[in-house]
Amino acid sequence: MTNILFVALGGSIGAVLRYLISLFMIQVFGSSFPFGTLMVNVLGSFLMGMVYALGQLSHLSPELKSMIGVGLLGALTTFSTFSNDTLLLMQQGLWFKSILNVLLNVILCIFMVYLGQQLIFSRV
Repeated sequence: MTNILFVALGGSIGAVLRYLISLFMIQVFGSSFPFGTLMVNVLGSFLMGMVYALGQLSHLSPELKSMIGVGLLGALTTFSTFSNDTLLLMQQGLWFKSILNVLLNVILCIFMVYLGQQLIFSRV
């Protein structure tokens, strides 16, 4: 039961952060490209790499791993929103933007997981 409460706490924080980051990105870049979704996915991927690495080094309790990895980052990152954004771009005939969105999200997020892990592992 304790883990569920930690996941719920992390999820509520992640959801609010996702909303705020998305609003900020729209203010900075406008709404012609889903930069908010891209940013939360890239940031979440970097943080996931760090959480994974810290977990491997036993620096995080199971409760904290659940709160951050499942709750916060699960609510922060947005694969369903990414998929919907991409489909909407395709339906509007914006094929270059839809392909760019897929490539940026996949490549940057995998790289950020790697970077997050390396940041932690290089300090050991």
